[in-house]
Amino acid sequence: MESFDFETKTFIFAVRIVEFSKLLISERQGILSRQLIRAGTSIGYNVKEAQSAESKDDFIHKMSISQKETDETIYWLELISTTEVEFMQEIELLLADANEILKIIKTIISDTKKNLKTNS
Repeated sequence: MESFDFETKTFIFAVRIVEFSKLLISERQGILSRQLIRAGTSIGYNVKEAQSAESKDDFIHKMSISQKETDETIYWLELISTTEVEFMQEIELLLADANEILKIIKTIISDTKKNLKTNS
């Protein structure tokens, strides 16, 4: 997957997180909504920032931050799923996308580390 496609994917995911969070706000889940928005929108930002990294180590660092934010997003979605069962369909779709994004990020980090070792 090209970096532009992945950047677009994480941007679209962030938009979906914001839209979903609007539902939570209307259901008085403001605290969880804010946490979800912060983590879910940070994924794409860090992926985008990684594209301008100053070195491979910096790239890995920024992608690692994105990985942590994806993990946190999954956590919040799972927590919300236990308290907001009426949103299960939306949550399941977001979780599926978040898990796919997480796998891609882990692969990118792993491949970059392998390339670093090969070129050393």
